[in-house]
Amino acid sequence: MEILIKRAKKYDKDAFVTLMQEHEKSMYKVAKAILKNDADVADAMQEAMMTCWEKIKTLKKPEYFKTWLIRILIRKCNDIYRQKKRFLPEMSCSEQLAVEEGFEAVEWKSLLEFLEEKYRTVIILYYVEGFKVREIADILEVSESTVKARMVTAREKIGEIITFEGSVC
Repeated sequence: MEILIKRAKKYDKDAFVTLMQEHEKSMYKVAKAILKNDADVADAMQEAMMTCWEKIKTLKKPEYFKTWLIRILIRKCNDIYRQKKRFLPEMSCSEQLAVEEGFEAVEWKSLLEFLEEKYRTVIILYYVEGFKVREIADILEVSESTVKARMVTAREKIGEIITFEGSVC
């Protein structure tokens, strides 16, 4: 990985493409958690990749490449989210993909949809992408205590949802 990053810093297109392909799934999951719409996710990913290509020389430590990349992606997602929110009223029905998924994946996605974006993002970064609290704090540019507080709140909200759904059935 470090060799690819060094080559990419010298503007080696093949190395950069390989890096992006290795991180594509992680980028998609994070962007999807924020934006939900596949077209917006694709736009955010493309803009993040372009920014990474343009700014790759500013990366100081190759071992933090993924953190750096995800931070850029989240900024792009937030830009798109704010722009959409400004121009489009909130739709009452969400788009659903006609893709067959395992029951657990569908249940997990439906739980996450009830969370506000700031809580959903920390949950995705921690549980799905495997980032540590310190890394999430760096990515989101907040303190570690803020990340921990958001995780506690997110867990509580998920617990409330599960309890509520359990009492209805």
